[in-house]
Amino acid sequence: MASTTPPPGRPTRAVGLVIALCWLTLFFDGMDAMLYGATMPHLLADPSLGFTHALAGTIGSWTTFGMLIGALATGSLTDWLGRKPLVTASVVLFSLGSAVCALAPDATAFGAGRFVAGLGLGGLMPLALAIVAEFAPPRRAALAMGLMMTSYHAGGMAATGVGLALGPGQGWRWAFWIGALPALIAVPAVLRWLPESPAVLLARGRAQQSYDIADRYGLERPGGPGEAPPRTGARAELRVIAGLFARETRLATPLLWIASFSGLLLVFGVSMWLPELMRASGHSLSSSVTFLMVINAGGIVGMLIAGRTADRFGPVRVSALWFLLTACGTYALRAHLPLTAAYAVVFVTGIWLYSAQAMVYAATARVYAARERATGLGWVTGVGRLGGVVGPTLGGTVLASGDASLGFTTFAVTAVLGAAAIGLVPVVTGGWRWRVRRMAHALVTAAG
Repeated sequence: MASTTPPPGRPTRAVGLVIALCWLTLFFDGMDAMLYGATMPHLLADPSLGFTHALAGTIGSWTTFGMLIGALATGSLTDWLGRKPLVTASVVLFSLGSAVCALAPDATAFGAGRFVAGLGLGGLMPLALAIVAEFAPPRRAALAMGLMMTSYHAGGMAATGVGLALGPGQGWRWAFWIGALPALIAVPAVLRWLPESPAVLLARGRAQQSYDIADRYGLERPGGPGEAPPRTGARAELRVIAGLFARETRLATPLLWIASFSGLLLVFGVSMWLPELMRASGHSLSSSVTFLMVINAGGIVGMLIAGRTADRFGPVRVSALWFLLTACGTYALRAHLPLTAAYAVVFVTGIWLYSAQAMVYAATARVYAARERATGLGWVTGVGRLGGVVGPTLGGTVLASGDASLGFTTFAVTAVLGAAAIGLVPVVTGGWRWRVRRMAHALVTAAG
C-alpha cells in the first residue's frame, strides 16, 4: 500500500484552478437562479403568460422544490457516482430549464422550465461546496468558501443587468436564452480541468489515480495502510446518511437543517420579491429592480468579510451574528426610507444575509467527518431548500395581501430563528461544554 503522506507543499495554482472552476459554475448558478426575480416585473406585465403575484410565487416554489430534489439527490449520489459527472449534469439541467422558459407559451410551460432548472441549481451548490472543502487549504477553508460564494452574487448582479437591459416587453425571453449559455461555456471547462475527488476514486477501486490526484493537489492521500477502500452503492450511502445522526452529531444535524431552512427562506424570498416589495413601498420600477443588484453587491462584500472573519473566530459565531444583523436590516426596510437611505440599508443587509447562509455551509463542513461531509452538505442544503420553497410562496401571499411591511417583518423573524439554530450547534456538539469544563478545571487548580 502506498504511503498516505503527501509531498511537501500545496500546489497553489492547481488548487486555485479548482476553486476558479467552482466559481465559474456557481456564477452561472446565481445568474440563472436570480433571473426570475430580475425579470419578475416584466413577466407580470406580459399578458401572454397570465402571471399574478400568487401564481408567480407558486412557480418560484416549483423552482425551489426542484432545488430540494436536486440537492438531496446529489448529496446522496455524489460519493457513489462522483463529483465531476454530477457537476456536469447539474449545469446542463439548469441551462436546459432556462431554454424551456425562453420558449414557454404560457405559465404552465414556464413553471416546468423553472422546475427543471431547479433540479440543476439545487444539485450544483452542495457539489461545489464539497469540492472546495476537500481541495482548499484547511486553515483557509471558510475563506475559500466565501470567495467561491461571491460568484453566486456576481451572477445575481449579472442577472439584474440582463433583466434591466432585456426585460421590457418580450425581451425577457432573451434574458432566459442567456441563462442557457452555461452549457456551452462551463461544461467544456469542467470536463477538461475539474479533477475527481480522490476519496471517490479510491472507493471505486482506482487507488493509483486517487493517489496521483491527491499528490498533484497537495492533499492527504485517502485511506491508510491495510485499510480497505470504502464501499459504494445504495446500502453504503444509507449508512453514511445514518452517520449524520451518530452520537456526536445527532442533535447538530437538525439544528443545521433549521439554520439552512431559515437562511434559504431569506435568500430566495428576498431575491425573488425584493423588487416588488420595494415597489409596494413606493419606489419606481427601475429603482426597485436595481435594489436586487445592490443587495447582491453587498453579498459579494459580505462573503469576503465573513470568510476571513470565520477563519479567525469560527463560522458558527459569524453566522449567528450575521443572522441577527440581517434581522435588523430587513426590519428597518419596513420604514418608507428615501431612495439613498434605502439603497444603503439594502446594501448592508446584503452583506449579512447571504454570507450568514454561506457560513452555515462552512460550519457544516467542520461538524462532519470527511466520509459524511458531502452527504451532510447535501442534506443541509437539501432540507434548507424547503425554506426556499416557502420563501417565494410566502412573499407572493404577503404581496397579495397588500401589506409589504409584513413581508419585511417575516424575514426579520426568520433571521432570528436562524441565529438561534446555528448558535446552538456548539452546545450540542460539546464545544462549549468542553470549554466550561476546562475553565472550571483551571479555577479549581488556581484555588488549590
